[in-house]
Amino acid sequence: MRQAIFLPFFLGALACLSALWVKAEDPYRYYTWTVTYGTIYPLGVPYKGILINGQFPGPTIECVTNDNIIVDVINNLDEPFLITWNGIKQRKTSWQDGVLGTNCPIPPKSNWTYKFQTKDQIGTFTYFPSTKLHRAAGGFGGFNIAQRSVISIPYPVPDGEFTLLVGDWYKSNHKVLRQKLDLGIALALPDGLLINGISNGSVFTGEQGKTYKFRLSNVGIETSINFRIQGHVMKLVEVEGAHTIQDTYDSLDIHVGQSVAVLVTLNGPMKDYFIVASTRFTKPILTTTAFLRYAGSNTQASGTLPIGPTYHIHWSMKQARTIRLNLTANAARPNPQGSFHYGTIKVVRTIVLANSETKINKTLRYAVNGISYVDPTTPLKLADWFNIPGVFGLNTIKDRPSNGSPTFGASVIGTTLHDFVEIVFQNNENTIQSWHFDGYSFYIVGYGSASWTADMRRRYNLVDGIPRHTVQVYPKSWSAVLVSLDNKGMWNLRSAIWSRRYLGQQLYVRVWNDEQSLFTENDIPLNALRCGKAKHLKSFG
Repeated sequence: MRQAIFLPFFLGALACLSALWVKAEDPYRYYTWTVTYGTIYPLGVPYKGILINGQFPGPTIECVTNDNIIVDVINNLDEPFLITWNGIKQRKTSWQDGVLGTNCPIPPKSNWTYKFQTKDQIGTFTYFPSTKLHRAAGGFGGFNIAQRSVISIPYPVPDGEFTLLVGDWYKSNHKVLRQKLDLGIALALPDGLLINGISNGSVFTGEQGKTYKFRLSNVGIETSINFRIQGHVMKLVEVEGAHTIQDTYDSLDIHVGQSVAVLVTLNGPMKDYFIVASTRFTKPILTTTAFLRYAGSNTQASGTLPIGPTYHIHWSMKQARTIRLNLTANAARPNPQGSFHYGTIKVVRTIVLANSETKINKTLRYAVNGISYVDPTTPLKLADWFNIPGVFGLNTIKDRPSNGSPTFGASVIGTTLHDFVEIVFQNNENTIQSWHFDGYSFYIVGYGSASWTADMRRRYNLVDGIPRHTVQVYPKSWSAVLVSLDNKGMWNLRSAIWSRRYLGQQLYVRVWNDEQSLFTENDIPLNALRCGKAKHLKSFG
């Protein structure tokens, strides 16, 4: 009798637990994106651009921390195509990163479905094509991750949001630009700037007295951009997924690949105000404008364009007060367990990466530590997973710049899961650089001129540096970061300046350990495309 009573009770409890499990699963968001060519007019002349669902820029993804994102990409171009998710960490899912080191490209007239989770992330991010020079033709968009409702943010909830994708643009077709690079001809200064795909005239409307969040991203391929709003100050609240001390600025520099979020209160007289973006470190300076419109205003913006003080967002000790992580708030997790004291962790390896402009076989190339990267026909991730020989080696690139002649190679730095690493980006050239690391955020701890030496560590900010995924390196200067390699996979470390990446200024970091466990990395997806030496493999098991 006791057994007869226990069985229904057990089954009922199991059913309740199952219902709770299903209810507790993080939400899924499904997207179908058709990628096509289409005629657009960003600078007033017809251009064969890359559209997503007929849109330029592409649709903005709006989601919440831990949402599962399913994007079916239908490639109707005449070339293979991939999308990468700039700043999305792809926890345990480097298979979904969308670069040629991890994925076979989607062939023309076919589709492939990305499946990943916005695990423990909030903030302002973007997506864009990673193949060839497609990024110069469009295919980019915003990717915004809001905090979960159970987690507060360290500022009043704004009355609304605007996503601004600011970037440079060429009148020449992306295939023409690619042909120039293939011939060893460096790209000239872009022809103009765009805000949300328009050279001039975008309008952002709000109500007087209210406060709005502006999510700003530099989606260009070549130039740093200064951003300001006439008659208004901007309160910086987030940089690439990290909340910051909320200082106010008249203008901000946003380098290629970077994103920030600012709060703007509409506290001026009722009229239109100029929103201004202009290039930095260029001659001549390119400028474009949009309008911040007070609802109900009939007065157009007037006067000279606002030119305020320019603030360079970098992380020397001198500026640690200005831009630093708010240690009392964590936007992604409830009940934070305190700060991540990165300055107390022992560094197990120092890697110094020097970019260079060079020539190989009398043709322009860009290199890192003397190696100009060339994508193998087999993605590095597939070769690593299946132990396919002859695709890459871990001794191709060294931890320090070399004095030898530059060569081609598939550069992969081998590291161990949970290593704590110091990376120094050394820029010996006269142009500004911008570096991005897929799969990670790093702490920017140092910045300085000339050449980095070990003595520079005395100047590091080891207390409250801000984590982000992209860092600028000024001409004839260096920037230093610390990163905890806690995300297993094959990760692209690249120049965000696309002509440089296209001609070899990139490499991969293999974060590895000798156990195969779902706790550290997901298995290869069942729908993974096969190409190169992996093309005829019959089983992924």
